[in-house]
Amino acid sequence: MAVWRHIADSLKRGKTCALVTIAGAEGSTPRETGARLVVLPDGSFFGTIGGGTLEFEAIRKAVKAANKGNPAFFRQTVLLGPDLGQCCGGRAELAVEVLTNASLEMAETLAELEAEGRSFTTRARVLDNVPLQRHVLEGGPHDNWNMTTDPATGERWLIEQFGSSYRPLYLFGAGHVGKALVLALAPLPFDVTWIDNRADQFPGAVPANVRKVCVSDPASVLDTAPDGTFVLAMTHSHALDEDIMARALLQQRFAYCGVIGSKTKRARFRKRLKARGLNERLITNMVCPVGISAIKSKYPAAIAAGVAADLLERDETSHQQAAAGGGLAQIIPHGQ
Repeated sequence: MAVWRHIADSLKRGKTCALVTIAGAEGSTPRETGARLVVLPDGSFFGTIGGGTLEFEAIRKAVKAANKGNPAFFRQTVLLGPDLGQCCGGRAELAVEVLTNASLEMAETLAELEAEGRSFTTRARVLDNVPLQRHVLEGGPHDNWNMTTDPATGERWLIEQFGSSYRPLYLFGAGHVGKALVLALAPLPFDVTWIDNRADQFPGAVPANVRKVCVSDPASVLDTAPDGTFVLAMTHSHALDEDIMARALLQQRFAYCGVIGSKTKRARFRKRLKARGLNERLITNMVCPVGISAIKSKYPAAIAAGVAADLLERDETSHQQAAAGGGLAQIIPHGQ
């Protein structure tokens, strides 16, 4: 969600607004740490912290605070069972911050960073229980939300992460499944580079997270792909799919290398890749078939749904491995 764009739009109209953040989560909770709502004084809001009673109560408190018209900041721990009567049983810590027109310039600056489509971390000193000007920190990774105290000075600092962290996906092939897949991935955290050597196969309009690339040698595009990219081949040509897989596997820097097909296609590719000089260790990293094996339908949209779900699961697993100290996580194929 474009948090700071909504905040800036509200402040431009002369309205205060409240930023509601899940500052901490334990057990079964509707959303994770860092989930946010922007709440206006009239009760309208953008984003979600999971819906249900937790969100309803958070909006009610935020509206009350925003209508006072003054900068404010407070935290509240909510036990979903005892406090709200929800069955989840988890614990959520809410942070509510009221922003006024004095924060407009800061909000516009941070909104510009959001528009660039990258994640960033801010640091703000907390004085009289209110965060001051936010400054962008370099490097990372940083916590989604954290309040720290400097042991030497006693100063309190609020560290927050904003923006979106999108997984680069290089999708080769603009056929019927490729078209269905870009639509399935449109609302998901993927930055899709869609490659084909046939310009007339691309639709005129594509989702905002998709960039079309038409080149005579599609596999060559991989040479400039970022480390950790997901590579997925589903072209009109098995020979081209093979070229793409060979080039991707040999570079040994991509988090996922998949090719649409069957177990038979995988067996044939395995022999052909060996003939090209790839060893078994590299070939093992090729995922084929792709998607969720339990989905048997051959409808393009059904195939795309299974592939999108599998890619999302692998992306989350890779991030978890990296957060645990593994760095760039190479996802080993499973269920083949």
